[in-house]
Amino acid sequence: QVQLVESGGGLVQAGGSLRLSCAASGRTFSTLAMGWFRQAPGKELEFVGVRGWSGDTPQYADFVKGRFIISRDNAKNTVYLQMYNLKPEDTAVYYCAAAERYSGLEYARNYGSWGQGTQVTVSS
Repeated sequence: QVQLVESGGGLVQAGGSLRLSCAASGRTFSTLAMGWFRQAPGKELEFVGVRGWSGDTPQYADFVKGRFIISRDNAKNTVYLQMYNLKPEDTAVYYCAAAERYSGLEYARNYGSWGQGTQVTVSS
């Protein structure tokens, strides 16, 4: 099992930026695929993106459209979600998750460990 703790959420105006962090412990971080999901009020959990172990190409949801970047620092056991040009519709609780596989990572069911989530609110 992996323990995940997100941080970095908050309130930002439309067009602004935020960087979320997710610190992992309990497993060899470099072997895990690290994903980000979000859940807006009244909506289902939604895939944002994922980055596997170092050297791979990250995968993003279509709505990201170049606005978000996932990076990871294996030395710090931390994955980041850098978000630019935020929109009010990006308002949600953002979760990081860890998976011990390298396919089907757009599906939440394939992740075994989840953080507690961090709120991102984008005002118009």
